[in-house]
Amino acid sequence: MYVEWVYYSLYGHVETMAREVQRGANSVLGVEATLWQVPETLSSVILQKMKAPPKTNDVPVIRPHQLKEADGFLFGFPSRFGVMAAQCKAFFDATYELWASQALAGKPAGIFWSTGFHGGGQELTALTAVTQLAHHGMLFVPLGYTFGSGMFEMNEVKGGSCYGAGTFAADGSRQPTDLELQQAFHQGKYVAEIAKKLKR
Repeated sequence: MYVEWVYYSLYGHVETMAREVQRGANSVLGVEATLWQVPETLSSVILQKMKAPPKTNDVPVIRPHQLKEADGFLFGFPSRFGVMAAQCKAFFDATYELWASQALAGKPAGIFWSTGFHGGGQELTALTAVTQLAHHGMLFVPLGYTFGSGMFEMNEVKGGSCYGAGTFAADGSRQPTDLELQQAFHQGKYVAEIAKKLKR
């Protein structure tokens, strides 16, 4: 069974989460999880001015038609004013032919994200992203409270919610914590297990 974890990451926070999500999925017997990046829409000049690090070269760039190959998905992205980054929106905008044929209908999909701060869209980014899945007929798989006591942690700052795993980037210097990475691993495993059940 094959699942695709598709993400966009400008400064590496979402990429770090994506790799942990992939590890979680690959821990499920019979599941192969592949990482994909969505195409960059910013020019190299702009990226340089933003001091963005180079894109990783071990994760290929995905094209919309490649989504048809997967049995399930997790989409990851940073938040921009409470919604997914424009690069991800541009990718979804390019999936018209898949939408027209409803090629992705009935396939499970989850989401994970990164925001700057508490008010940066930890829940709103997830809620606005669900519309993309709904129009394709995909089955949104929320994390719920399946992460157990980690969902109720109050002694440290932790991103994520019942909608999916998340992290805070702050000014860019903060990296995903061990607890956030554990939640990402759990989400990858959980969504892969759901996809496997539906495939059967």
